[in-house]
Amino acid sequence: MAIGLNSLLDYCTKNSSVFFLTVQVFPPVNFTLTVSALAQVLLRWKPSPSQEQKNYTIRYDVKISSPVFEEYDTRKTHSFQTAVLHNGFSAHVRTLLFHKGLQMASGWVTAELQPPPGAEDTAVTDLSCITRFTISGAVSLHCTWLPGKGAPEDTKYFLFYRYETYTEECQDYIQDKWKRNIECRFSATHIVPDEIDELVVIHVNGSSKYATIKPFQQLFNQNAIEKVNVPRNVTAFLEQNDLVATWEKPLSTFPKGCFEYEFYLINLKSGNKQVIASLVPKHYTLFLPLS
Repeated sequence: MAIGLNSLLDYCTKNSSVFFLTVQVFPPVNFTLTVSALAQVLLRWKPSPSQEQKNYTIRYDVKISSPVFEEYDTRKTHSFQTAVLHNGFSAHVRTLLFHKGLQMASGWVTAELQPPPGAEDTAVTDLSCITRFTISGAVSLHCTWLPGKGAPEDTKYFLFYRYETYTEECQDYIQDKWKRNIECRFSATHIVPDEIDELVVIHVNGSSKYATIKPFQQLFNQNAIEKVNVPRNVTAFLEQNDLVATWEKPLSTFPKGCFEYEFYLINLKSGNKQVIASLVPKHYTLFLPLS
């Protein structure tokens, strides 16, 4: 006797449900968090040895609860996460079991990294960084910050940057009147100038005889902190009743079409001010009528 389509679907669904009722989903085991680089955590776990290995698919649901919420799933039993760690890190993982379009999940297991030690208000504040493309083809990095309000006068701050797998400590500091480092300059870095949306990790720690200095980390998108160089070889001269301005594209890996130019003119006799934008950057020449 023929079985109708709806009956067949009901049969398959019921049998799948019966299958799931007989299967227990166990959470992963040995879930650990390890700091593998500046502002980088390695999450690692193992499948439960009690989990049956049959004709179903197993994935893992990972949930980062702090410092920033994020949730994703993976087939792997490890995962790297880039995040600031000065306030700690907390994550959860569970087993997902798939069979014939149905899904079951285990309970969560949790792991945490405690915040690093440090006295309150000793970490740096107002950390700001910029990069520039240099004439040598490298990328420079310049960072500034303020000492923490609770940092003793003898505090020494030390800055490190990480780009992908490369980490470097600053060797060129500028100090305040108490000889505390408040600026750092790298004339050349391992930052790749034409990469898009890569992160630059900045880590500042410190030392003092009178207090444990709390470290501070910040993530910067390298495109967001690039400081555009000024136009090169700018000239201005009079041609009859016109002021002719010429220039060359700034040092940059970005093509010509990415740039627009703005002119700020002051008439020293009248005191009048004008802002003129050039929308034709290809020519690098602008005729400005004098009035």
